[in-house]
Amino acid sequence: MQHFIWDFSPEIFKLGAFAPRYYGLMFAIGFMVGYTITQKIFLKEGRPEEDLSSLLFHIMVGTIVGARVGHCLFYEPDYYLSHPLEILFVWRGGLASHGGTIGVLIALYLYRRKHLDQGYIWLADRLSIGTAFTAACIRIGNFFNSEILGKASDVPWAIIFAANGDNIPRHPAMLYEAAAYLVLFGILFWMYWKTNAAQVKGRMIGLMLAWIYVARFFIEFVKENQVPFENGMPLNMGQLLSIPFIIIGLLLFSGKLVEWLPWLDSSIAPLTKTPVQTGKKKV
Repeated sequence: MQHFIWDFSPEIFKLGAFAPRYYGLMFAIGFMVGYTITQKIFLKEGRPEEDLSSLLFHIMVGTIVGARVGHCLFYEPDYYLSHPLEILFVWRGGLASHGGTIGVLIALYLYRRKHLDQGYIWLADRLSIGTAFTAACIRIGNFFNSEILGKASDVPWAIIFAANGDNIPRHPAMLYEAAAYLVLFGILFWMYWKTNAAQVKGRMIGLMLAWIYVARFFIEFVKENQVPFENGMPLNMGQLLSIPFIIIGLLLFSGKLVEWLPWLDSSIAPLTKTPVQTGKKKV
């Protein structure tokens, strides 16, 4: 059976030592689209647009720092605890989405300390749309990098990742994730703009967390393990780390977590502008 051969350079171009990569481009596209969506949401709901720069800064730093520290502690703790300075060497690769999620949640807390007019869950619900799109972009970036490979397979859509010297047809696991996240993005976008789902605290962020990490849990079954210590485990590290996020997502979606921990979200201050009215269906 003939399989698609992916033999594509991860570098967009090279000019001396300067070689921007498609992964970085996809990361930037995800953040820019997420920023634009959040900007429209702030405008529609009468929130101060000048807060967006601070919010974006917190999210970007939280994502990168969390993803890097998460990889180092979850997947290679022995090495990085012995070489702590190398945790800073982000350009060498090694980012973990679970750590990135934790980093964003912490970043939102730090941002909200200076913007008490914006509730924590209120923010998380509205950021979930752009986050889903960014997650899809990052997985497409992984595809350009020929990384996060799937297990050997003979399915018709298996891909040979020749760019890194591999000649075995494999599940394009990163594209499975990208597709799942793009579908989630479409659902969240529809929920916000066409229904009243955003008025139910925790509904959108709960769906995002549960959807992403349920998808991640099952797609891990067709992925190669990232580190040797996972080989003897019934569930790999990615699956184990996904379980608490799935539980938290379901509790948020059902409204139970907000009910049990009301301090997670405070009342929103009076609007600074008149919100844009849109017709919506209830869900």
